[in-house]
Amino acid sequence: MKNYSDTIHLYHTNDVHSHFDSWPQISRFLRSKREMHEAKNEACYVFDIGDHVDRSHPYTEGTAGKGNVELLNHSGYDAVTIGNNEGITLSKKALTNLYDGANFDVILCNLKEPDGSTPNWLEPYHIYETEKGIRIGVIGATAMYTEFYQRLGWHIEEPRQSIIKTVHQIQGQTDVIICLSHLGIHEDRLLAEECGEIDVILGAHTHHLFTEGELVNETLLAATGKFAEYVGHITISLNESNRVIGKKAEVIHVNKMERLKDDIKDVNTLINAGNEAMEEKVFYNAEPLKQQLFKESPLSSFFGRALVEYTDADCAMFNAGIFMGNLEEGWVTRRQLHSMLPHPINPCVVILDGSELLEVYNLAENKDWPKLEIKGLGFRGTLMGKMIFERLYKNKLGELFAGNRQVMPGDKYKLATLDMFTFGFFFPILQEAKKEYYMPELIRDIAGWYGKQKALDKMNLSEQ
Repeated sequence: MKNYSDTIHLYHTNDVHSHFDSWPQISRFLRSKREMHEAKNEACYVFDIGDHVDRSHPYTEGTAGKGNVELLNHSGYDAVTIGNNEGITLSKKALTNLYDGANFDVILCNLKEPDGSTPNWLEPYHIYETEKGIRIGVIGATAMYTEFYQRLGWHIEEPRQSIIKTVHQIQGQTDVIICLSHLGIHEDRLLAEECGEIDVILGAHTHHLFTEGELVNETLLAATGKFAEYVGHITISLNESNRVIGKKAEVIHVNKMERLKDDIKDVNTLINAGNEAMEEKVFYNAEPLKQQLFKESPLSSFFGRALVEYTDADCAMFNAGIFMGNLEEGWVTRRQLHSMLPHPINPCVVILDGSELLEVYNLAENKDWPKLEIKGLGFRGTLMGKMIFERLYKNKLGELFAGNRQVMPGDKYKLATLDMFTFGFFFPILQEAKKEYYMPELIRDIAGWYGKQKALDKMNLSEQ
């Protein structure tokens, strides 16, 4: 049996994505573990590794993410880093103010202001000291979505190099170094190979699960999957010289945590609070707009016109699977728009040559795509549904038109679409093309804007 003088306990979550069904159990579990370790005079720290916020949940949307911070406060977290859902689905102002009421540290070394300064709501690293004098350096970093961050008014640095630079900066001041990494499994493995000074990398972003951790050289990698199914637990053993002599990882499934009768009630309370916060009226809808998954519909026509008008594009393309409900006649609220379009997806305009636009159109006609299941990319539905075109069509001769212009090689066209189609999974050509992302607007904001415009236009006509 190894002789050691102290043990540090780390508990961690990642990629919760506002899946609160099991949050009451997790919160109770974390608080009870802290009480247990403190009673034994053992050091205990609790971290979240990003994407706790997800605007698809009404509580998160209704509170602009501040409800998530309250949940983290109540659960006793010591520090968090941000994921792309915090970083690029919130406006700069909303992210800057997100953690105003936090009782924990926000640790992130690779996000800066455009002038290179560190935002005042975060710190690149934090050094914690246990009651027995063990110094624990914690560094955080998030994935590098350069263009998205730039559009929002941030500067994002290459994360691995930022982490390594920070490790070397604090190495002499610490006994243990922990990295909160919202970079993904591949980047974590590379980081462990390049920077052996890091003792533990707590991972996220790619939703990977290590039930017992993974050792790369001498660095322990740990991750808890996604959607609050597990909580991770790391045990670090140190000798009398405060040198790490043992590391062990495990995960605990929520099914093994205590459940109480009021847990469901508590979760429903969050949903109701979010819905109540979104009862603001946006526009009056004069006629019901129904959705259809496998063909054009009144709702898809409404949204297609909205995309074209908002972006001043020649044409638009999107999938019918984005609609999670109908728009009924009457007043439309923020809650209804959120329910219909819960996705954290931004509109985007892509500049294409005529030959490229024709290639995209033909590829989008793939007959297998409508029933394709989609996971990730910001999409919060299930099936792709039919690809819908607005002002983009073929005539009886098979010639493609964008609005009133025949699509010709050598000419340029502006295609309005969803940002998820520019990541290369469905349309590789869109990944390399010149494009402009609209941020922080989400697609539900575009629908709301267009509904308001239509209502104003009708009002002006009636007054003439």
